[in-house]
Amino acid sequence: MPNDPVTPTQGRAEEHRSAAESARSEAEKLRRLEEEARQVSDRHRAALDLARQRREHLREASETARVAGEQGRVAAEAARGAAMDGVKKTAEALEATLEQMKVVEEMRRTLRDMGDVNKSDFN
Repeated sequence: MPNDPVTPTQGRAEEHRSAAESARSEAEKLRRLEEEARQVSDRHRAALDLARQRREHLREASETARVAGEQGRVAAEAARGAAMDGVKKTAEALEATLEQMKVVEEMRRTLRDMGDVNKSDFN
């Protein structure tokens, strides 16, 4: 009957059911929040792993560049040494050529002087 009064026992039972339903609802909300937190944590862990992998890749690239730079420095030093040797050899060759030219010029003077002496003898 619609106008039946609710007994205190029925009222408490309804309050308990309502409180239990509210507690179940809150527990479900907490479960969803925990699942979302796990997903965020997993994404965060994946992002950290990706950052670690990128950092490692950059470290490897940096090491490769450092080694290449060192090899370049060694090659440049070797090229500089070879260039200096080339300059030294060229200077030595030029000096030898100059000495040979001096000898040839001295021989020409000697021959000219001899020719002048022979001309004087004929006159």
